[in-house]
Amino acid sequence: MFGRIKMAVFKDPEGYDRIDWDLLQNGSITLFWRPQYLDETIDWLKQNRYKITEFDCSTWNDEKAMHIDISDTLNFPSYYGQNLDALNDCISEIDIPDKAGHALVMKNFDVFSKAFYKISWILLDILETNSRLHLLHGKLFLTLLHSNDPEIQFDPVGACSVNWNRKEWLNKNRGI
Repeated sequence: MFGRIKMAVFKDPEGYDRIDWDLLQNGSITLFWRPQYLDETIDWLKQNRYKITEFDCSTWNDEKAMHIDISDTLNFPSYYGQNLDALNDCISEIDIPDKAGHALVMKNFDVFSKAFYKISWILLDILETNSRLHLLHGKLFLTLLHSNDPEIQFDPVGACSVNWNRKEWLNKNRGI
């Protein structure tokens, strides 16, 4: 009915020494300040057959520019609505190789986030949330953020609410 259940992506103990394990264990988005460390990580991901997609976020001078660059680079369908809801939908269907993963590399993200913090935070929240959803299918989806600002910080992303189970989701099913 639901299809085959896939095995865990990382298996103890060999998986825990991998760079992608380190990147994913506390969330799927990782900040980099030194380009050398970012390049080393990208090289490891490439050697391990990850698909790498790079963006120069300093060219995103508004939300529309961000949408155009992301949709063009990731080959979103022509009907892409260039809004955050449509971005979420398309990221949920992004191509991720079965035997490795997909990493988005967003260089100079600090430039965009300084000018458009709320939009940048929503973008990160979309990426984090979708990474967790892709993991449910055994697919690895990472985001590497390069910042020229060594003090950059973001509010938490990818938060999940505590929800009622399906049978008691409606108030009337809980006697309310």
